[in-house]
Amino acid sequence: MCGITGKVDFSGAIVDRALIETMCATIAHRGPDDERVWTAPYVGLGQRRLAIIDLDHRGAAPLSNEDGSVWVTFNGEIYNFLELRAELESKGHTFRTNTDTEVIVHLYEEHGVDCVQRMRGMFAFAVWDANAKRLFAARDRLGKKPFVYTRTPNAFIFGSEIKAVTADPSVTIAPNYRAIDEYLTLQYVPSPLTAFEGIEKLPAAHWLICDATTRDVRIERYWEAPSREKTRASEEEIGDELVSRLRECVRMRLMSDVPLGAFLSGGIDSATVVALMAQESGSRVKTFSIGFEEQEFNELPYSRLIAERYDTEHHELIVKTDAAAVLPLLVHHYNEPFADSSALPTYYVSKLTREHVTVALSGDGGDENFAGYNNYGAVMSWSKADAIPSPLRNITGRTMSAVLDALPHGTQTARASRAFTMLAGDLPERFRMQTAILKPREKANGYSEHFRALAGESRSAVGIEWNEEMDALDWMMRHDQSFYLTDCLNVKVDIASMANSLEVRSPLLDHTFMEFTATIPSAMKRDAGGGKQIFKRAVRQLLPDEILTKRKTGFGLPIGAWFRGPLQPMLRETLQGDVAKKRDLFKPAFVAQMIDEHVAGRHDRGARLWALLFLELWFREFID
Repeated sequence: MCGITGKVDFSGAIVDRALIETMCATIAHRGPDDERVWTAPYVGLGQRRLAIIDLDHRGAAPLSNEDGSVWVTFNGEIYNFLELRAELESKGHTFRTNTDTEVIVHLYEEHGVDCVQRMRGMFAFAVWDANAKRLFAARDRLGKKPFVYTRTPNAFIFGSEIKAVTADPSVTIAPNYRAIDEYLTLQYVPSPLTAFEGIEKLPAAHWLICDATTRDVRIERYWEAPSREKTRASEEEIGDELVSRLRECVRMRLMSDVPLGAFLSGGIDSATVVALMAQESGSRVKTFSIGFEEQEFNELPYSRLIAERYDTEHHELIVKTDAAAVLPLLVHHYNEPFADSSALPTYYVSKLTREHVTVALSGDGGDENFAGYNNYGAVMSWSKADAIPSPLRNITGRTMSAVLDALPHGTQTARASRAFTMLAGDLPERFRMQTAILKPREKANGYSEHFRALAGESRSAVGIEWNEEMDALDWMMRHDQSFYLTDCLNVKVDIASMANSLEVRSPLLDHTFMEFTATIPSAMKRDAGGGKQIFKRAVRQLLPDEILTKRKTGFGLPIGAWFRGPLQPMLRETLQGDVAKKRDLFKPAFVAQMIDEHVAGRHDRGARLWALLFLELWFREFID
């Protein structure tokens, strides 16, 4: 696991080594063990290394092939690299290290851009092909590792983080207000956008070619989120195969030359991963859990059940209100506005874990594979309204919504307007309304004219095709796999863990496992009792009943209570102070009403206020 960066100079000049070193310095936390820089005509590549496989200094990248015509800088892990290496050696390729990084060089020589199809793992890498004078870059299928870039008139510049790209003085720093508008809907900035004008993310499951001679950049998708024909196997057969496949995914991720452990919440996903680790590992598993003083958010009693059952070396940390002092540091590390407040406990569980190990397994991916999110049930409940003929639903719903929107803004009228919108809408519209942080009417009432002009007409970059013949639950899971998972959840874990120089591996996000789960009928995944039904039944022999039957809580933060209590002064000063008012993005009365309603306990505005708070702090860190 590492941090990568580089530059292609279209003039053909040798890239300044000192510049690449400066870019590497911005992401030193991603690779505290080593740094290597390589420069040549047209190109400079840099890497900060977190040594996991082959700890020898000679394993540091950038690495080349035998004749120095192909070079790679790489962030991630290729779990099937030993199999690939044996295949490449049989074809005459010579290896100088025992790293998975070197496999990419020779795999590219053999297969060109199709090399990514052979890789099973998490990755973001860039290959310089000196003979073709082109840079080939790719990102893993689920976006577990980041790749951001910009193109100036004279160069192509890339890195693991935006701050590595903006370290080049030729890069202009300016906010992208369209992206910020998207953020205020989604709680994250969706690919390919970033919050910086002119800087983009390479989307998950895409590769990129930058031709240094023509200056052209071409991007293509190489993998789609699963949409498969459903299996007719019995539930027992499916359950057995599910556990067998997940066991293999866990086993593959135990390969490491450094200490390894696991995140352990009170949920079924991480508990299952720990259970399989304990069965597959040759040593006692180390587990790490976060709790809160607010008992409705505290899952430590459940994580202890797993720790005791599998005799893990268990470590716990209680996160208190004063932990929010780390918020400015989070803003710095996330590079962009990021409104998922669970970034804070993720940061602290990563910090705790890194004190003991260098690699941790996580349970991420269970909700997207097995329909675990409560939002799915909320959206599906509106399907009852589809018994009303579509033209009548549409006319009634949109007419009533428009009437309510014309009334003075208030909580009850806003809720009623949203209900009529849900009545009139199709599945994608209902899903967007359910999952949005700021709803359309809140934007209409809260945005200043200045912000509205900067953001332009709202047009979402997020969405996949849907027709009425598609299974609604499958569509929502696929949508989350394509966007929410890749651009929010995986970003959250990557940034929070790498800020602490910790590698996180996610067995449930193995792409072959996800392709298998896509064949399971959605009715087996979610019913009136909630999500993950077949998953729960498949792993019931591994887990205590208390874990299997507990109410879904999610990895949340008690920001509602914190904003009503000790964090209220900071919240008011930041969002209602002169600096924010001069920025003129939101109407002061709208912000004041939101804070007052939350503090008084009339409505929970915690998620919205966190989004606004993080945004304002981002402006102060990166733009002002």
